[in-house]
Amino acid sequence: MASTVLVVTALEDVTADRVIAALNEREVPVARVDPADLGPGLTFSARIGAGAPVWTGRLATRSREVELGEVAAVYYRRPTPYAARGRHLPAQQRDFVAAEARHGLGGVLNHLHGALYVNHPGAVTAADFKPAQLQLAVRLGLTVPPTLVTNDVEEATEFAADHGPVVYKTFRGLPRGEDGHTGAIWAQRVDPTTFDDFLTATAHLFQAEIPKTGDARVTVVGRRAFARRITTPDGALDWRRGDWDALLHAPIALPATIEAALRDYLSAFGLVFGCFDFGLTGDGAGPEDWVFIECNPNGQWGWLPDADAITSAFADILSTDTEGVAAP
Repeated sequence: MASTVLVVTALEDVTADRVIAALNEREVPVARVDPADLGPGLTFSARIGAGAPVWTGRLATRSREVELGEVAAVYYRRPTPYAARGRHLPAQQRDFVAAEARHGLGGVLNHLHGALYVNHPGAVTAADFKPAQLQLAVRLGLTVPPTLVTNDVEEATEFAADHGPVVYKTFRGLPRGEDGHTGAIWAQRVDPTTFDDFLTATAHLFQAEIPKTGDARVTVVGRRAFARRITTPDGALDWRRGDWDALLHAPIALPATIEAALRDYLSAFGLVFGCFDFGLTGDGAGPEDWVFIECNPNGQWGWLPDADAITSAFADILSTDTEGVAAP
């Protein structure tokens, strides 16, 4: 019976380190692989055909060898982008190598028969679009801020007049720079009198500012939910912007209707895990105090005070076959 957990991530990933350590303590076979290492440090072979209707073969790193048929669960964390392959090559060759690796090795790793994915990369991709997130949240009965997605100056100006003060948010973080590092543009208040034709260059997300009393981060792993109220000492609009060590954390009870909606949310996207962000407009006792902001389908949680309990929840799912999502 398949029993190995395959952890797909980059070498430096403290979140994955936690889960791997927990699996090792339970004596669950675990192997770590970064697909971008494809080459002498990572070789693979996969076969399919008559008499073998699913992919079989092996995956070998410098320290481990895994039979594909022995993989029972895949913890898909944050592997190095395939584009990192072949950086020394001319652009066309580099892009070709990356695309072939993504569709070949990635195509096999993403379709291991009977394996449980936490989360499947295809589901993460679908769930990563904020317009899709907000639409689903509304369908599930969650409150969302009045939102406009546009590149139209007049529409943006009118929205600000109707819903001001207005907050601007990016859909994605900044892309990697030449030094390989990524960046972020935090949520920020905007002055509609500054809107001009530069706004037409791309899509923008504007939302009515929530009169917050605090924020909440809810980490859902399978059937377990871990909720924390987060308060910034300086009352910052975006708590991610400041000193994370200065954040004030406190447990908060999650209203039953909110918890049920979050489980339905994950199910709708085919996810097992997600990090949900809410703005709180009251003491958080009732669902009317919870305003849905977004869900990161592959978010960080190792910095939270209940990280040990979350780690255990991940290990529970990956070492059993009751709560994961099988490959398509």
